[in-house]
Amino acid sequence: MIEKKFRVIADQGLHAKPATSLIMATDRFVSDITLVYDEKKIDFKSIIGVLSLGIYKGEVITLIFNGTDEEEACNKISELIKKYEICEEI
Repeated sequence: MIEKKFRVIADQGLHAKPATSLIMATDRFVSDITLVYDEKKIDFKSIIGVLSLGIYKGEVITLIFNGTDEEEACNKISELIKKYEICEEI
């Protein structure tokens, strides 16, 4: 299991366009990816789940990667989060 914390830096927060891009990238991984925010845990592979949380700029989220390709999934998703300037790792 790998756990990473991020602070949302995008002015619009974690909104539909970047969230969709990230979630589409999760399809290739068999590992479970869980997003934890405000004591809620959701499947990060679910766009409805991610958007339902209403995550704004400055908020802290945790991503938990668990499975056979967790390291690869963590590296790829972390890379995309930085590339799209959505969050910074803390």
